[in-house]
Amino acid sequence: MILAEVVRSGFVESVHHGSVVVLDAAGGVVAAAGDVTGPSFPRSSNKPLQTVGMLRAGLRTAEPADLALISGSHFGEPFHVARTRQILAAAGLDESALRCPPSLPLSEHERDVVLRAGGGATPVLMNCSGKHAGMLATCVLNGWSLEDYRDAKHPLQVALAAAVSELTGEPIAATGIDGCGAPVFAVSLTALARGFQRLVEAPPGTAERRVADAMRADPELVAGTGQDDTLLMRGVPGLLAKGGAEGVVAVAVEGVGAVAIKVADGAMRARMPVLVSALRRLGVSAPVLDELATVAIVGGDTRVGEVRSAW
Repeated sequence: MILAEVVRSGFVESVHHGSVVVLDAAGGVVAAAGDVTGPSFPRSSNKPLQTVGMLRAGLRTAEPADLALISGSHFGEPFHVARTRQILAAAGLDESALRCPPSLPLSEHERDVVLRAGGGATPVLMNCSGKHAGMLATCVLNGWSLEDYRDAKHPLQVALAAAVSELTGEPIAATGIDGCGAPVFAVSLTALARGFQRLVEAPPGTAERRVADAMRADPELVAGTGQDDTLLMRGVPGLLAKGGAEGVVAVAVEGVGAVAIKVADGAMRARMPVLVSALRRLGVSAPVLDELATVAIVGGDTRVGEVRSAW
């Protein structure tokens, strides 16, 4: 189904197909489009659920904010890199233990800073390094091997898969390898939304609620300064958000409901307009949603159109 359209100078020049599901406060489906029961890879939207799995496996962190970074896809700002190193150091490790691929920061500014200083791509700058630091810390606490912690058969990954399946209420349909080299678990959009809803509705002090509370308290650690996930969690009280590659995003609002979206062609630009439309169906309103409801299309140095929800 067409979820978003790209308008240039009043003419619809492109469209984005995809699927979206909206759950109410009781977890019932109140609106949906496309395939919301077939499996897809949530990509980095899996991360908060995986962090719950780490806590259940015994992960301890120095500060609650560490859980936000472990659950996030950071943009390589200095405070992201410093906290990743702190998580590793607390486990008696350094960044040489990371098995995520070398990368430059997602932030264009920070990328330029690194390059101007004569630096280059390193694993700690990769957006998933916080998650990998959490995985390694969990392995250290359990006495599990470190070299192969990314392997789907490793005790860590078996534990994380079990947590994802339990939280989403579905068996994992497929296990793939994410961009960072760690496993990613396929579930339906409906299951993904319900998993996020479980995080925000869980009793205080539980692993689920600790992850949700940490992310909402420090959303800059989840993404970065001015990024979509950060803006949403800063702008909508009680909202938990985590985007993923290939056009995925999942959110839940405590006492209101949850949304999960997959853009079929993987276009990231279509996610926020569709998400805003979905949240408005739940009665959620906030100035930040007005800001994210469209994405500017530019001609020269002038806004000449927008990406907007068609659903």
